[in-house]
Amino acid sequence: MKLSRVEIITGISKIEPLKKALGKFHITGMTVYQVLGCGVQHGTQEFEVEEKNKEISLLPKEVVMIVLPTEELDGLLEFVKKELYTGHIGDGKIFVSDVTNVVRVRTGEEGVDALLYGEK
Repeated sequence: MKLSRVEIITGISKIEPLKKALGKFHITGMTVYQVLGCGVQHGTQEFEVEEKNKEISLLPKEVVMIVLPTEELDGLLEFVKKELYTGHIGDGKIFVSDVTNVVRVRTGEEGVDALLYGEK
């Protein structure tokens, strides 16, 4: 079974609601870490002047990383887009990449078995 990694970059204030929503999506695990970054607006806030910001401002963000079976990817992407959408700068980005393997170190399980709850 193919696996995909989804990295969701969004504002710090959106993490708790997103985490609760992902729990309803039956995600078996996630990794969250804090980062500094900016998008195409170079860290410009919406209330700032509309001229192109030449200086890059790094803003605090959080990244949620999830690995899941690729067959569940489209549903997750639609779900996350709806959860994060406000129509304003800073809603976030979602990066998707292929995962060749996952290994659960404790048991040696690989692939999707390494993502499932419980032991064999």
